[in-house]
Amino acid sequence: MEKHVTISPGAGVGVLVLSGSSGRVEEQRCDLLAEHGVTAMSIRWWGGAGQPPGICEVPLETFVAALDLLVETGVSRLAVLGGSKGAEAALMLACLEPRVNVVIAVSPSSVVWANIGPGLDGASTPYRSSWTWHGKPLPFTPYPAEWPDHGPPMSFRAFYERGLAAAPPESAIPLERTRADVLLVAGADDQLWPSLTFAEALAERREVRIVSHPSAGHRPRFPGESPAQPSPSFLYGGSADADAALGAAAWPHVLAMLGS
Repeated sequence: MEKHVTISPGAGVGVLVLSGSSGRVEEQRCDLLAEHGVTAMSIRWWGGAGQPPGICEVPLETFVAALDLLVETGVSRLAVLGGSKGAEAALMLACLEPRVNVVIAVSPSSVVWANIGPGLDGASTPYRSSWTWHGKPLPFTPYPAEWPDHGPPMSFRAFYERGLAAAPPESAIPLERTRADVLLVAGADDQLWPSLTFAEALAERREVRIVSHPSAGHRPRFPGESPAQPSPSFLYGGSADADAALGAAAWPHVLAMLGS
């Protein structure tokens, strides 16, 4: 398992940090969290050795194994902090894994979506779930038939809104099943997908805390993190200042939930 672990000696809380659809290892975010007295770990969760080459039927047990490693460092409480597609995974994991005490979901989804890219069989279609649990695919929302035809760079917000309008009820993330404390961080100007709409839908299922900003986009940045780089392919919305403002507003709540 490709991973980065920053151990804070004597830490009582361990945080699993999940990237979005890049699947990358979030070293900077781990190091930032460790500065505040928690042990943080980030893993590559797709595209690595023995893993699906796309976000297609990724076993949620991948993240359970990472939590096991965090427990081995001596922590007594477990948190998961995920962004975008990683937030989707973090929320779903908390509904299934009772050891998760805290979930911090940045630019979350309220439903499980179809795969992005190929599975272990090399096929991208027909659509399948992004995630499995105990070998069974989770119910998912398929994508609309018509993909965005503008750009690049492209906004996928309207695309996901169309998909959400036809989402099967069983694909909703059943947040009421978790006992974890939940923080949702969402920018109202998110142009990749409607994360604030998703956050509000999650809040209808159980008590959560939502931190939002009217001008922030898909990639909020916490104090001490580098600004997100512009993409030639995708529109994320927001601005460097607004994304930093949302991250700054959320940061005290992040630290409070982690006991830092």
